[in-house]
Amino acid sequence: MNIVLLSGGSGKRLWPLSNDIRSKQFIKIFKQEDGSYESMVQRVYHQIKKVDAEATVTIATSKTQVSAIHNQLGEDVGISVEPCRRDTFPAIALATAYLVDVLGVSPEESVVVCPVDPYVETDYFEALKKLSDQADKEEANLVLMGIEPTYPSEKYGYIIPATSEQTAMVSTFKEKPTMEVAKEYISQGALWNGGVFAYKLKYVMEIAHKLIDFSDYQDLLTKYATLPKISFDYAVVEKEDKIQVQRFAGQWKDLGTWNTLTEAMKEAVVGKGVLNDNCSNVHIVNEMDVPVLAMGLHDVVISASPEGILVSDKEQSSYIKPFVDKLEQQIMFAEKSWGSFRVLDVETGSLTIKVTLNEGHSMNYHNHKHRDEVWVVISGEGKTIIDGEEQPVKVGDVVKMPAGCCHTVIAETELKLIEVQIGKDISVQDKEKKEMNLNR
Repeated sequence: MNIVLLSGGSGKRLWPLSNDIRSKQFIKIFKQEDGSYESMVQRVYHQIKKVDAEATVTIATSKTQVSAIHNQLGEDVGISVEPCRRDTFPAIALATAYLVDVLGVSPEESVVVCPVDPYVETDYFEALKKLSDQADKEEANLVLMGIEPTYPSEKYGYIIPATSEQTAMVSTFKEKPTMEVAKEYISQGALWNGGVFAYKLKYVMEIAHKLIDFSDYQDLLTKYATLPKISFDYAVVEKEDKIQVQRFAGQWKDLGTWNTLTEAMKEAVVGKGVLNDNCSNVHIVNEMDVPVLAMGLHDVVISASPEGILVSDKEQSSYIKPFVDKLEQQIMFAEKSWGSFRVLDVETGSLTIKVTLNEGHSMNYHNHKHRDEVWVVISGEGKTIIDGEEQPVKVGDVVKMPAGCCHTVIAETELKLIEVQIGKDISVQDKEKKEMNLNR
């Protein structure tokens, strides 16, 4: 089975845990049997591999998410990287070309495209296999998953099948309705449109070549920034007459808001937090190393991270985005290809960061023109290279790097540093990558 997982958006409705750098699908919030936590993308990826160990999984995403994907899923997962945002049709066309031209998948094979962040169980992935099998039959050019609605929702578009069979031709599509109209659609046998569909690779490749002048994946990647922004629905679905829908009646939740996310959590508190006995339907998600105490609250979510603190009625939490959009703040946490960093303190003329490098990884060799830096090793072992000079480092070592010197650090074990930046102009732009020449 070939699967393309669409990993877009910043997920600001889950602020303060998600932001423009860290998307919601990378938040580790689901407890596993061994007591550790996994993210949405890890959960979905592991579920796919459990159903089909040989599945080819490709994640269609932006450049900012690549490091987090590799950190959480390893280096073997396929990634189709959008150089910039161009809506869903260019993203799906690029991922399709990646499968055909880079991975060498036959255009005669089918692929399933679905979001990376639904909360589902094993039966959903069994349904994806059936969706792919149905696309193989070529009775239709597109086969959609239609989710049996559990309530009249205003959040989803609707698919109205021509018949009540398990697999049916699509009669029509309906946009997101009002509550009353949604009830009417459901009475007509309508299904939720969860954005899950299958097609033969050659089908989208043919459409892509008609709409875009390109020769292969690399050519499409080069021209990507010039492509018009257009949705897959507008470019493909609305113009296609031969569309089928397969019914799915299993568990399916869109975890796009705190309200829906907390419904899927197996425990009321993640991180340091305490609820007294008078709390009901209250959840705490705390990434800070300080305790959160909630007393006498009902239907509330409390979330704390270095980005901020949210205390909200669960229903009202769905309307968070316009308020978050008005906030201006420095990114306090990010995953990188080599590990992660968390900002500890911001002052005029100084910035203090906790840096974690994964075993065997290193930063780029680089320098800064306008700031000095100091590293204090607090955990692990490794080596630094400063102006070509290599030096081992261990717990307790202090490394000073004046402005202008070239430097990097290499982790021989997991390595944790406290980095202090000192200067009048501290910014992400003040970094220049360099070629490394060792003095031996």
